[in-house]
Amino acid sequence: MAIKFENVGIAVRDLDATISFFTDLGLTVVGRTAISGEWADTAVGLDGNHANVAMLRTPDGGHLELFEYLHPEAIETEPTRPHEIGMHRVAFSVDDIDDALAIAAKHGCRPLRGVATYEDVYKLTYVRGPSGILVMFAQDLKKS
Repeated sequence: MAIKFENVGIAVRDLDATISFFTDLGLTVVGRTAISGEWADTAVGLDGNHANVAMLRTPDGGHLELFEYLHPEAIETEPTRPHEIGMHRVAFSVDDIDDALAIAAKHGCRPLRGVATYEDVYKLTYVRGPSGILVMFAQDLKKS
């Protein structure tokens, strides 16, 4: 069986604000649509499934799919913490971590604790993005 990674999907509370955050970081919107109907109910496993969806592309061709649920009503949960089981984070390599953090700060997003340096190889940090999404930025110091 052949397998290929397709995308990461994340449910968000405000699609436009989340798109703004990720496009400011350099992703591009490749499509927006609304989904509903029997096919969506079956595929997702929710009766009456109706959501606004945006597909974003990273500069290197990866994809991030964002969903804003209209029905059933989205359920707020506590933001995931780094050590909890389940969807953990979305990680991005960046050329300049300070630039990435400045962009994140424009959206009210700050590091959970600070910026760490791992063995003079990487600068790393986690920020809490829109809708509580954990976003990791990693700068390869060997490329700088």
